[in-house]
Amino acid sequence: MKQIRIVLWLALIAAFAAFIAMNAETARVNFWPYGAGYLHFDWPVGFVALVFFLAGFVPPWAAGRLRRWRLKRRIATLESSLVSQAGTHPATDAASNAAQPDNHL
Repeated sequence: MKQIRIVLWLALIAAFAAFIAMNAETARVNFWPYGAGYLHFDWPVGFVALVFFLAGFVPPWAAGRLRRWRLKRRIATLESSLVSQAGTHPATDAASNAAQPDNHL
């Protein structure tokens, strides 16, 4: 599975490199009104595409990583509290005794 992910990332990087190489001419990028005119930059088209791809990709990726980290931390906390409770309260003997029926005739 890890090899497939590596191959997919390499294919994506190669596609971006080819796109940037084929679109080397510059384009004016206007951002927002700034004073009398617009704040603008003259960047290559491929670079503009890469910047805006990363601007759209990085925040959801970071949010997912943060959510996964919080859940792993919460699971670890719950597991450690479960282990500490299991050491002080032996519930296995009571559960096994309750599961056996009484056969008093």
